[in-house]
Amino acid sequence: MASLIIVAGPAEGSYYPLGKRTVVIGRDEAVPVQILDEEISRKHCQIRWDETGKSYHVFDMKSANGTFVAGRRIYDDLALADGDVLEIGKSRVMFTVEDFPDRQSAFDYYKQRGERGKSTLAH
Repeated sequence: MASLIIVAGPAEGSYYPLGKRTVVIGRDEAVPVQILDEEISRKHCQIRWDETGKSYHVFDMKSANGTFVAGRRIYDDLALADGDVLEIGKSRVMFTVEDFPDRQSAFDYYKQRGERGKSTLAH
């Protein structure tokens, strides 16, 4: 499966397994991934499984402040790659193709992944 890990913002520390369904991210209490961030629209963006391409895609739902992936605003449906970071409002959400048994193991994975990207130069 795949997962979303909220790595920065008001809901930091939250983890959501995706399954093979469409998941809406927003501020509304009725959406599967609710983030209480005043810069996020009620229904901000959606992540969906594409059975044909066997991949996950993100789509901005005409949000007021936009959805960004890897620092670029998206206007069309975009296929997600493992490790992509979505920026929505003041929040950052990491997409991973990994599945985790619980929130703690998801965050341990995120922290390990961050350590791999750090420089090993001594000062």
